[in-house]
Amino acid sequence: MEERKVVLVTGGSRGIGKEVAEVYAENGYDVVINYVSDKTDIEGIKKEFFEKGVKCLLVKADVSKAEDVEKMVEEAIAEFGKIDVLVNNAGITRDTLLMRMSEEDFDKVIEINLKGTYLVTKAVTKYMMKKRSGSIINLASVVGVVGNAGQCNYSASKAGIIGFTKSVAKELASRNIRANAVAPGFIATDMTSVLSDSVKENINVQIPLKRMGTAREVAEVIYFLGSEKSSYITGQVINIDGGMVM
Repeated sequence: MEERKVVLVTGGSRGIGKEVAEVYAENGYDVVINYVSDKTDIEGIKKEFFEKGVKCLLVKADVSKAEDVEKMVEEAIAEFGKIDVLVNNAGITRDTLLMRMSEEDFDKVIEINLKGTYLVTKAVTKYMMKKRSGSIINLASVVGVVGNAGQCNYSASKAGIIGFTKSVAKELASRNIRANAVAPGFIATDMTSVLSDSVKENINVQIPLKRMGTAREVAEVIYFLGSEKSSYITGQVINIDGGMVM
């Protein structure tokens, strides 16, 4: 029987991250889910993945703290012995116009989104390099490509992730470790569900496919990038945006 592969998904207890974990589980991967909120339904999530026939380890960690990240990765390695795929999904927004943005709001978004991606990638690749294989997928955003008013902190963090991904891809290619990024556009999640119908309509007008994407559509691309089907793809940024950015 072939040994199961293992995926680590940061921020994997809800939203796009949860959908990513589910797609990997449906394809036979054991799953490590990182979360940070004490309100996370740990037992409910464990039960859900058990019913999919895979093992699921949930680890609480703040990805912006090196000590938390090291402990999380060590726990994952102790449980499964390896990490084949890393999905850096954890992220936050603190949106407001530049002139109103506090230094704290800028720093916090950079710490979680960009520094968190750096810390987790550094901790995981230590083990991937020993195996001489692995795939890293980082969550960027179309606003990291084109910018957006009221999101200079978020846009900067996501643009940073794109540069980080390309650099890591060049550094690790000789060890057969690939690194790619996905840049979602407007995706229907809890964050967008609070928008009014008129705001949603205005958004859809800007999208050539005339609708928001789904978390599943993002997750399927992330699964593809983690699988052997994308074995000759590295250092790329794939927009998942219905054609918004061309």
